[in-house]
Amino acid sequence: MAGWKGKSRGTLLGFKIYVFIIKKLGLYAAYFVLLFVAAYFIIFSFNSTKSTYYLFRKRLKYSLVSSILNVYWSYFTFGRIQLDRVAITSGLRDKFTFEFDGVENIEALLAQKKGGILLTAHIGNFNLAKHFFSERHSNAVVNLVVTDFEHRQIKSYLDSITGKSEVKIIVLKEDLSHIFLMKEALSNNELLVFAADRYLKHSKIYKTEFLGEKVKFPQGPFKLAARNEIPVLFVHLMREKNFHYHFYARPYKPSKFSAQEILKSYLEDLEKMVRKYPHQWYNYYDYWNDFS
Repeated sequence: MAGWKGKSRGTLLGFKIYVFIIKKLGLYAAYFVLLFVAAYFIIFSFNSTKSTYYLFRKRLKYSLVSSILNVYWSYFTFGRIQLDRVAITSGLRDKFTFEFDGVENIEALLAQKKGGILLTAHIGNFNLAKHFFSERHSNAVVNLVVTDFEHRQIKSYLDSITGKSEVKIIVLKEDLSHIFLMKEALSNNELLVFAADRYLKHSKIYKTEFLGEKVKFPQGPFKLAARNEIPVLFVHLMREKNFHYHFYARPYKPSKFSAQEILKSYLEDLEKMVRKYPHQWYNYYDYWNDFS
């Protein structure tokens, strides 16, 4: 299977160059350089270009020319949100505006005192969510559940220039020690965040339809929520025009509290986000295993 290998795109040198440009020449200069970097990836990152083209052409049904142009714009948008993260956490936060959509759903979830599961995806810029929680829910403790510390050097370097993230990390490990950490977090009325649109090899999976074709999804987050009837929100942080970020928080309203029903609702919500913000969904690999 030509699936996700647990690594994401980016290099330490690339981030250092962009940080240097932002600090010395400004954010617009960094965006300008990004125009050429995106073109580079179109040509020299063939597999991800092919996969992203497939998304626009086959799954979203764009025309051939439009699909090609949108692959380029997807690369550019991915780079731009990385630059935004550096800019916002390096003193340029006032340049951006933020919209809270569904803040009452987070309040209702926390009021239940059962903890909560926030299901997101590799879409938008959820790395900035700490700013939303610090403004509106300063007492909320957020735990990001991850598969590994991919690209440790980049994360360490970004922390050194932007400050440590207030979001806690729980790493999924083979010895299953993460289960105890998640249970402890939920018992303390903390929030667990899962990007549930990818799975790794050896994971238990569900296979269900997404954007018109069967895809595999991890069972873990959905079973955890269903087994303990933990409140669930579907959350996304999306970039819009004029340096504006839109935070979405939508509740799962169960007809029955089952893992597959939660997955179904999650995918309905995610499909709306992908269709509304197609350039901000960053799965640059053979997501539908169409090329294997």
